[in-house]
Amino acid sequence: MLTLAIDCSARFCSVALFQDDTDLILASASPDIGRGHAEHLPAVLQSVLDEAGVALPDLGRIGVSIGPGSFAGIRVGVAFARGLALALDVPVVGVGSLEAIAIPAAQQSGKPVLAVLDAGRDCVWALLVGADGCPSAPAAELTPAAAVALALEARCALSGSGAPLLAALDAALEPHVLTDLVAPRIEDVARLAARLDPQANPAEPRYLREADAKPQAGFAVPHEVPA
Repeated sequence: MLTLAIDCSARFCSVALFQDDTDLILASASPDIGRGHAEHLPAVLQSVLDEAGVALPDLGRIGVSIGPGSFAGIRVGVAFARGLALALDVPVVGVGSLEAIAIPAAQQSGKPVLAVLDAGRDCVWALLVGADGCPSAPAAELTPAAAVALALEARCALSGSGAPLLAALDAALEPHVLTDLVAPRIEDVARLAARLDPQANPAEPRYLREADAKPQAGFAVPHEVPA
């Protein structure tokens, strides 16, 4: 089966094609665009398809990062993946950003891993997985101090952009920092998407934090009630 993976959860606009029967990434691209995922994603997708010599009808599944991460980027990626899956009549599966960081790291290191992303506002997004790659608890937004306590208790490795932040708070964690990734590797998103159950992992955004912009009820125009 040929799986297309999309990740717009951070400043990268990432796309990859994965052939599961050969366990090969046929092509991938992750340009650092900052913003404007909606404008760049179609061109990045086409460049990956062209490199692999693959056409859209060849796809058997689509995977997309569902966050946490950039509010706008996640919405773009999920909407694009769902629309493409509908047009091609193929399943679409959501892949958590933290899972795509933690699970491959745990499988490669053979030890528990805390995936931790710097969420700003003195918070981090964190997910702890065991050495077998199974999550110990749902992903959550934590204070750095709470994440440090969790890491020390679990005696785990750290991966993600929040890892150096935790190590700076407690030097005992510094030797256990594996990566400082700001987003999962698109190749890891693709491999996870190929084996996850689409029914149990819907392509729906996971933010872990409410949007900054909210409706201002005080300025709402009252609706007329029919007589």
